[in-house]
Amino acid sequence: MTLPVSRRVQRVKPSPTLAVTARAARLKAQGRDVIGLGAGEPDFDTPAHIAQAGADAIRNGFTRYTNVGGIDELKDAIIAKFERDNGLTFERSQILVSSGAKQTIYNLCMAVLDPGDEAVIPAPYWVSYPDMVLLADGLPVMPLAGMAQAYKITPRQLAAAITPKTRLFLLNSPNNPTGAAYTRAELKALGKVLLENPRIIIGTDDMYEKIYWGDEPFCSLVTAVPELYPRTVTINGVSKAYAMTGWRLGYCGGPRELITAMSTIQGQSTSNASSISQKAAVTALNGDQTCVAKMNAAFKARRDFVVRALNGIPGISCLPGAGSFYAFADVSRAMASLGCRDDGEFAELLLNEGGVAVVPGSGFGAPGHVRLSFACSMQTLEMALDRIARVLAARVVAA
Repeated sequence: MTLPVSRRVQRVKPSPTLAVTARAARLKAQGRDVIGLGAGEPDFDTPAHIAQAGADAIRNGFTRYTNVGGIDELKDAIIAKFERDNGLTFERSQILVSSGAKQTIYNLCMAVLDPGDEAVIPAPYWVSYPDMVLLADGLPVMPLAGMAQAYKITPRQLAAAITPKTRLFLLNSPNNPTGAAYTRAELKALGKVLLENPRIIIGTDDMYEKIYWGDEPFCSLVTAVPELYPRTVTINGVSKAYAMTGWRLGYCGGPRELITAMSTIQGQSTSNASSISQKAAVTALNGDQTCVAKMNAAFKARRDFVVRALNGIPGISCLPGAGSFYAFADVSRAMASLGCRDDGEFAELLLNEGGVAVVPGSGFGAPGHVRLSFACSMQTLEMALDRIARVLAARVVAA
């Protein structure tokens, strides 16, 4: 007997990044020599002083429920971070702490979208955005920004994507999967379009703010266009910058009405984020930031190597991202030379013949690409890129 599930859940698909990571793990468990470049997770341990704060919270008995939206001590640390890094001023009632920024974004979609409402999501996009919109009974609209425009949407594209049904605009910079980051001037240009459409709520996913090497300082959308402050939710977290993925701690600052609605949704789903993780996050945000700079320097060195190596392989092109720890490679020419029908088949070839797991670009709304995470050691990356080059060279010779 087949048990029925809702039409809502039938509209969404499992995360391709998690699927690739799980498959690589299964193959390793079977004894296969597989290098997994799918997971977006720093290979560094959580810095010792942050981990100690979590351990202290346990020892001190800070293991009970907290307020749904987070403890005041953490809210104050988040408020200070927004002021210090982004020039944004919030009150405690404008801050929400969640079990990861993923939950924060889901809360936002559920809070603002009614059936039939549209959400503009520039592609390439993080894989979960469209499905979160679908779960909220909304409709994702995904204009594509290709390599020729450095994977960044133009004001003209944004304006063309907006209809009377548009309710939400999600912007991710630095971007997962491309690493592209918008300049202040580019944000101002997008902001001009958004100012002309006052009904649209904006969510900015700044998760990779600290993993950034742009030519100018990082700039969030509301920093560039303060007039959008009354309808923008600025989203961040500690997972990537502080190597705290497993701690599951995200946060946001925004209009009180939206934060209240998002908190209500969270209160009926998960309630508060882990009390222990909240204490650790206070130390992460308030403490010495040297650890962030050290990890960031390592990520940049890896990016430089990976991009150089990819561009040295015939049929592959890759732009150097300004942030994040991903390389997004255009493999369309390599696919054509190898006779691959799509990027999924190309990724399967790399896995089966080279033992390298990458994520097909179609999962990010950009067919003909693959995403490689360089959140692993340089030695691992050198081995992986050598394998990819060997697979493609062998196939070309065989052909």
